[in-house]
Amino acid sequence: MIGVFDSGLGGLSVLAAIARALPGADLAYLADTAHVPYGNKPDAYITGRVLAVGRHLADIGCRMLVVACNTATAAAVHALRDAHPGLPVVGIEPGVKPAAQSSQTGRIAVLATEATARSERLARLIRDHAGHVAVHVEPCPGWATRVETLHLDGPEFAAEVQAKILPLLDAGADRIVLGCTHYAFLAPIMAPLLRGRAELVDVADAVARQTLRLAGPAAQGSGRLHLLATAHQERLMAALPALDLTHLLPRIYGTARLAEV
Repeated sequence: MIGVFDSGLGGLSVLAAIARALPGADLAYLADTAHVPYGNKPDAYITGRVLAVGRHLADIGCRMLVVACNTATAAAVHALRDAHPGLPVVGIEPGVKPAAQSSQTGRIAVLATEATARSERLARLIRDHAGHVAVHVEPCPGWATRVETLHLDGPEFAAEVQAKILPLLDAGADRIVLGCTHYAFLAPIMAPLLRGRAELVDVADAVARQTLRLAGPAAQGSGRLHLLATAHQERLMAALPALDLTHLLPRIYGTARLAEV
């Protein structure tokens, strides 16, 4: 079984990509909803949660872990690997490299949580892969919470998104990197603003390909999906249709369960 986790609903975008890539794998998705969001919390706190969740997933039989959260990866993926040396661990990073490689204007932007925006991991990613382009990192406080509460539209939020995106386009950015897995579910709001001037860059499919490469025996199973949450587990089921993920419903085994982590 492969364990996939996030602070809340955002990692479902990665889970969906993994489910497509590994149709026979048994998957467990754990949303740490008792502690969402991670993006405004200190690194030490995030690391504690990542280690606790990883331990729980390993204890229930997961033989591979996927950190479907940019903030958690930036803060704690090394600690998680150290804690589970026998398990493959896949993290997620903002798509700075593909954005920089494909940019025609030499300007890209990264939308991120506050924690990811200030992380050394993102700074290193930019240094290593985007030294030849101009990179603007734009913190987006509250956007992950919008997804968590399924408040994905409304005139006030649409105006807030526009106020973030249009200045980036006016500055010449032609690649907008989604630096939080939650933001994939806001793409329908952002895409109309781009109007051919830029492309959104998401890495969920790349994470799924890496998971497929490393899964080994963990890729074998009955194609079941187990849903777990540390609070409000019923919201996981309700979120699937709201986030256009009804194709996952046939894989769900039982009902969403509470994980005491």
